[in-house]
Amino acid sequence: MQREWASEELVESWTLVGDDWRLVGNKSGATRLGFALLLKFFEIEARFPRYAEEVPSQAVGYVAEQVGVDAEEFARYSWRSRSIKDHRAQIRAAFGFREFSRGDEGKLAGWLAEEVCPVELREDRLRQAVLVRCRAEGIEPPGRLDPLGAARSTFE
Repeated sequence: MQREWASEELVESWTLVGDDWRLVGNKSGATRLGFALLLKFFEIEARFPRYAEEVPSQAVGYVAEQVGVDAEEFARYSWRSRSIKDHRAQIRAAFGFREFSRGDEGKLAGWLAEEVCPVELREDRLRQAVLVRCRAEGIEPPGRLDPLGAARSTFE
């Protein structure tokens, strides 16, 4: 996720529109802001942020204005609660994604070994290939990219 955003980029990427507002619904306070930020982050990256600091501060301020919540409230959004799990499920459903499964790990490792490793072994490029593939298949990418090691071993 890029750290610095021009005003036009913020408006283009972080503005809540249409169904975004239906999803934000009647949430309030830190929950409203946190959900809205997860929603837009997922729309941009096709994954969720791993921690609050991964969300650009400019985006926090911009989205906070839209939802009518003080940007400081984002610090109170719980990253370990049941609510965030529910929020992620709502967002996945809205974008037609599903969680990564054990079966996906094997298929992804096989695909990497057969299609990607013969032409690229750099970890950053393999990681990018996994993210692109997951997005294309509507799968939330895994938090850790274990298939990378398996794919390299299979290829070698």
